Amino acid sequence: MLPTPQLLDRPRTWAGRSSRVLRAHPLVTIAVGVVVVALVIFLARAWVTRGGDLDEALRLAPSEATRVSFTDWAGIRESVGADLDASSTPAEVHEMIDEAYTKDLTSTSVLPDASGLLQKHFGWSPATLDWELYTQSTEGALMLAHLEDMDADQLVDQLTSMGFTAPKDDPADGGVWDGTLVPFSSFTDSGIDSTISPQLTYIAFLPERDLIVASDGRRYLGDQIENLGEGDLHEPMTQAADQLGDPLSAFVYDGDFTCSEIGLGGASAADQDQADGLVDAAGDINPIAGFAMAAEPSGDVRVAMTFENDDQARTNADTRAKLAVGPAPGQGGTFDERFELGKVAAEDAVVTMQLQPKDGTAVLSDLANGPLLFATC
Repeated sequence: MLPTPQLLDRPRTWAGRSSRVLRAHPLVTIAVGVVVVALVIFLARAWVTRGGDLDEALRLAPSEATRVSFTDWAGIRESVGADLDASSTPAEVHEMIDEAYTKDLTSTSVLPDASGLLQKHFGWSPATLDWELYTQSTEGALMLAHLEDMDADQLVDQLTSMGFTAPKDDPADGGVWDGTLVPFSSFTDSGIDSTISPQLTYIAFLPERDLIVASDGRRYLGDQIENLGEGDLHEPMTQAADQLGDPLSAFVYDGDFTCSEIGLGGASAADQDQADGLVDAAGDINPIAGFAMAAEPSGDVRVAMTFENDDQARTNADTRAKLAVGPAPGQGGTFDERFELGKVAAEDAVVTMQLQPKDGTAVLSDLANGPLLFATC
């Protein structure tokens, strides 16, 4: 029988303790009460309106996106102690990327392999970006990057010097630059990579929003620029993402992508048979409508799964917690070799799990890119 972890924190009770009561002056009590109430109201308003970088980025994601990945480059640089800017060398940028990789913080980004080339020739890179959002759907893929106080004219000069074809529209504000004819290999120097992501083939700048927008499809990029931020992601995705707080990196998937891409559909017959047996032993499960997983600044990984209703969430909090400490079909070994399972809770239709990686295990990239028993549908 699989062990059942503690699902919810139990309240502590205190008994048999006596204390001496000190009575405060009524006016002091009233004054303190007013200050406390004011502080509570202030903090409540701040919490409601604060919004993190992930929230800001997701508001710009195309409504049809089924897979979204987020990378907080400013937070990652702070996490690894990297003090970089536009004058940093490509080697220094690579050093930061390598350190972030060892902490499993870069699997959400499409930029690491080209970081040196970006730093030297594009005028921006993971050394200077605030955050990056990469989205995929059946209609196309989009990369958005936030660069505070961006100098669009300077970035235009960078693309011009590299050989990008200038747009007919305003080259510094919304026009699409074409990089299909750029010989990126010719920019290779000692210590500089020449690898460039296809997602940077077409690029546009939106200086009023401090955004760099790119895609491997020219028409898709143009359409997205015209409608940027006007749609909403699938609600189960945002419900799951709302439980992530302010992560350093995160994946957010819709239900269909979760089931087809990170479920056990691609596993061997033996692994699928083993998974079926584990599910039968754990109890009832339901399809996941929205899935999110994030690396937190603390080093923990947080998982959020949206279900059809509250009842399904409560049921799956129990069964999936049991699965999370057992064997990992399709990946090998067991989940409890990879992480220690922390608190598991169901709130409304969303289940959250707190995972503490063991011995530097790459939990985020491991669980988000392969057969994942959590995603069984």
